[in-house]
Amino acid sequence: MKEITSIHNSYIKELLKLQEKARERKKKSLFIIEGKREISLAIQANYTFDTILFVSDLISEQEILALFNENINRIIISKEVYQKLAYRSTTEGILAVTKSKDFSLTNISFTNKRPLILVAESLEKPGNIGALLRTADAANVDAVFIANPKSDLYNTNIIRSSVGCVFTNQIGVGTSEEIITFLQKNNVNIVATTLQNSNEYYKEDYTKGTAVVVGTEATGLSEVFREKATQNINIPMQGKIDSMNVSVAAAIVVFEAKRQRGF
Repeated sequence: MKEITSIHNSYIKELLKLQEKARERKKKSLFIIEGKREISLAIQANYTFDTILFVSDLISEQEILALFNENINRIIISKEVYQKLAYRSTTEGILAVTKSKDFSLTNISFTNKRPLILVAESLEKPGNIGALLRTADAANVDAVFIANPKSDLYNTNIIRSSVGCVFTNQIGVGTSEEIITFLQKNNVNIVATTLQNSNEYYKEDYTKGTAVVVGTEATGLSEVFREKATQNINIPMQGKIDSMNVSVAAAIVVFEAKRQRGF
């Protein structure tokens, strides 16, 4: 079995580029997963793995083979190499070089005739996207759509902050116009969170096919979503500010939809 002990190794330098650059991840259709839990979730989601790197002092080959079959390409790395590649300060000793999936809307399908979908438009902060994916997983929504993405979903920060929920959700990516067209073709009501011409969120009916759409805290939703929405909604604010964290807002509305559907 191959072993790499130097951080100056050419393959390790390539992996560092994967960690740091979305362009490199897109070019090679590869990304890196760190941690047993996240890797386990990716396995359950039928991701394909290119290479497993592990520190033999921290995790045994038997533990690796308990996750993967014996044909998986495995490389032993030193603690120094691991610390160079790993994002977290905690040390689990395993990294997986993984093949990307296509997030095209054409791959989205529903078994639920009344799908509940969470749509996020133009979010930039990986932490917000990760938290949104955790909300979607907790509510077991039928899909998450990312409109006009500003961050690569395989960004290490998103994988970490979503605690692997980037692998547990059905995800589609497209422009706002493409997503609106998809929703309309599938007879899904578009409920947009915005202050303009809106009703209180709890007064709406979410029992039909529904897409809850949230935007950035700074600028809100684009005009196209506000105009094409079946209904605009707001969350009444009782303090001095007029907005809240996007993932919190999404959770409030999505769980109201789940309540109306009897969970």
